[in-house]
Amino acid sequence: MMKHDLKRCRFCGQPLTQIFADLGTSPVANSYLPDESFAGEKIFPLRVHVCGNCKLVQAEEYETPDNIFTEYAYFSSTSQPWLEHCKKYCSQMQSLLHLDQDSFVVEVASNDGYLLKNFVEDRIPVLGVEPAKNVAETARENGVPTRCEFFGKQSAERIIKEYGQADLLIGNNVLAHVPDLHDFIEGLYILLAEDGVLTMEFPHLLRLIEDRQFDTIYHEHFYYYSLLAVQHIFAHFGLTVFNVEELQTHGGSLRIYACRKESKRAVVLPAVASVLEKERAAQLDGMQVYQDFNQHVQRVKRDALAYLIHEKNAGKRIAAFGAAAKGNTFLNYCGIGRDFIDFVADDTPYKQGMFLPGSRLPICPREKLMEEKPDIVLILPWNWADEIARQISFVKEYGGELVTLIPELKKY
Repeated sequence: MMKHDLKRCRFCGQPLTQIFADLGTSPVANSYLPDESFAGEKIFPLRVHVCGNCKLVQAEEYETPDNIFTEYAYFSSTSQPWLEHCKKYCSQMQSLLHLDQDSFVVEVASNDGYLLKNFVEDRIPVLGVEPAKNVAETARENGVPTRCEFFGKQSAERIIKEYGQADLLIGNNVLAHVPDLHDFIEGLYILLAEDGVLTMEFPHLLRLIEDRQFDTIYHEHFYYYSLLAVQHIFAHFGLTVFNVEELQTHGGSLRIYACRKESKRAVVLPAVASVLEKERAAQLDGMQVYQDFNQHVQRVKRDALAYLIHEKNAGKRIAAFGAAAKGNTFLNYCGIGRDFIDFVADDTPYKQGMFLPGSRLPICPREKLMEEKPDIVLILPWNWADEIARQISFVKEYGGELVTLIPELKKY
């Protein structure tokens, strides 16, 4: 275990004086428990600060990435909507960059090869970089060449010696997970070919704030990004953000396109100015919106508890669906356990039979919902709620309700 009181911004070094969100104490969100009575669970404060200078939102660090990601419970290939999203992306990149058998594609934090396998099928050379041993092994079994290591400057230099530089360099939902931004982004710059393209996807801070998505805050996420902050940070390391797309994934994400500042591709497209204008209109370049966020979070918590208390007092049986990290933040911040929810159903075999951290709710296969027929099923991964509601529509068929509670109560 480690503890770093976050006194200064990890990027620019300025003093940090403003709390963005204080979610009390919580275990690491993906630290699932082998049994209900497990006695070795670690609990840490879950606080997030904002830098008044560069506007980088950042969490205190209590666990090293080695302890969090060496053995990991999240497998990207279990989400069909995400697989479809990535397949579409790969097709788009092949067309845009004219990728072929002479190209080289690298993905950092490549998980179980869910994305790169699309390029493999088209015989485009790829390499995944994935720190979690169990997940990297699954990727290799799926035919995706994968190095099991944390990515940074040294990793980039080793890859170049063996394979060369990347024509396309990909990082999906990894930028939040690396405490040492300097080492990580220097590695990206080194590995990227002279006229190569870097794409990165990450949840958009604007959506987090406006939709009160406090449950996307957890110890595995060291940072929460606006385009304002990312553009500034990348420029510091010689990378130009030349395009951006607004996506619906993970409750609202950005996909940025970047290149070396000296590349012929370094012509900034109008989409970048458009997103920056939206962020400035929401006052993400000031401080008041960050100062107000914690109060909005507390309101969501009170409303969620009021709903659950009312339904339980009315004799309703409640279960949940989706043993996701965001659900664990929500449950632990709100203090919700077996007094409200009987169990959580999840389709990931790796998680079934285990227990959620903190709340210690048992994780069961989807079939448990049909067996028990709870009156209410709380969908914890609200970002996939529409798809999940279709998958478990049988709940409504027997008379049950499907609901989400963030940013407010919604029934499906």
